[in-house]
Amino acid sequence: MVRNQPVDVISVCSAGGEIRPLRLRMEDEQHQLLRIDIDEVISCKPIQYVGIEAQIFLCKAIVKGKEWLFELKYTIRTHSWCLFRRVY
Repeated sequence: MVRNQPVDVISVCSAGGEIRPLRLRMEDEQHQLLRIDIDEVISCKPIQYVGIEAQIFLCKAIVKGKEWLFELKYTIRTHSWCLFRRVY
């Protein structure tokens, strides 16, 4: 799996300003679009790296009948999402 793969994400923001991903769309190895519903957000941690603020979400979902554990990165300044890495 490619690290830092840009993905489309549907998310929700709470009244307190907290963001939570709900669903993502990505292209698989066969260049087909996958729609993945996020079952659980296990953790969220803010990170700062050379002045770039981001949040890393550890998520769990069922993809093609298998449980995936993966990290989504949300970059605050650019409002962009990427599949940071898949945790096996």
